[in-house]
Amino acid sequence: MNSLYFTEEHQLFRASLRDFLQKEVVPHIEKWEKTGTIERFIWKKFGEMGFFGLRYPEAYGGLNLDLFYTVIFLEELQRIKSGGFAAAMWAHAYLAMTHLNAEGDERIKREYLAASIAGDKIGALCITEPFGGSDVAGMRTTAVKKGDKYIINGSKTFITNGVYADYYVVAAKTTPDLGNKGISMFLVDAKQEGISATKLDKLGWRASDTAEIAFDNVEIPVENLMGEEGKGFPYIMQHFALERLIMAINAHASAEYAIEYAIEYMSEREAFGRTIDKFQALRHTLVEHATDVEHCKLFNYAAVARLDKGEYVVKEATMAKLKSTKVADETIYSCLQMLGGYGYMEEYPMARLLRDSRLGPIGGGTSEILKEILSKMIIDKQNYQPAVKH
Repeated sequence: MNSLYFTEEHQLFRASLRDFLQKEVVPHIEKWEKTGTIERFIWKKFGEMGFFGLRYPEAYGGLNLDLFYTVIFLEELQRIKSGGFAAAMWAHAYLAMTHLNAEGDERIKREYLAASIAGDKIGALCITEPFGGSDVAGMRTTAVKKGDKYIINGSKTFITNGVYADYYVVAAKTTPDLGNKGISMFLVDAKQEGISATKLDKLGWRASDTAEIAFDNVEIPVENLMGEEGKGFPYIMQHFALERLIMAINAHASAEYAIEYAIEYMSEREAFGRTIDKFQALRHTLVEHATDVEHCKLFNYAAVARLDKGEYVVKEATMAKLKSTKVADETIYSCLQMLGGYGYMEEYPMARLLRDSRLGPIGGGTSEILKEILSKMIIDKQNYQPAVKH
């Protein structure tokens, strides 16, 4: 493992996490993949082990560790044959909870962030809308202030943890005619009246619950506004660098696992009197993919190291997600081919890996949107800066 970024403490953490996942998670994966429901007990176990608090303040039960612990957390979750389970865990820990930590006031942090770190509450981030997709500024959900309440109306879709969440971090327009300058962020308790969540049926990520959520005159107290009114868009943009890096790391880790699995299979599978790992066409194909994945991994690590120092790495994170998800898709597709007919069988992990991987170039900003963001930075010389200082 790369000692430039990982210390002995990191390696001990990786070993204990891998052991925990094998004992506590793997025995349940097939059931959760079939039912699409991850049972509550595992959230509590993750909380007890400190896995949800890796990068959060100690004041709320977190461990305040460097970002490479998060890298290990993400990489190991990709090795247990369920992109959906992994997504449920990291969407809670790094999408919903990132906003709680960055924009939540002391009350929200005490009531919701601490409970999320402990695994007692499950969170979901609600930004994407049925008519919006990657166009965050085009959202239609509104939050109208009336006295000491906000009234929220609208809908969100493709929300990971949307059905079983205890709370939502919701982006809504407080001043609709101001476009992206009129968006604000709110904490909405899932028990509020007027909320309905509909489970979506997905190609992959089967274990995670993904929902379309409707808000029908949902009343929340004004103190559930997170941060400043009208600053929602900058808050969202601020956290995209981390989200894109998370998806880049997921991609290189799943591709690496696919390569390892393919090599193991090829070393045992015989054809024409020898194991198929001796056929040059397969060998050369595999090492090309291994080279691409290694390039992605080292680039991703370098970007994480800079983000961990507080640098604004929106360009690098965008590049990382764009390239890593493409490479993972191509690598896993090719590794499935190496298994021949067995690659197409559900009892082998490659079929699920292929389906789960396909979400990479779509979620968290499609590859097409990322290319346009990079075009503005590289060709149009647009210089993005952090909109909000923390």
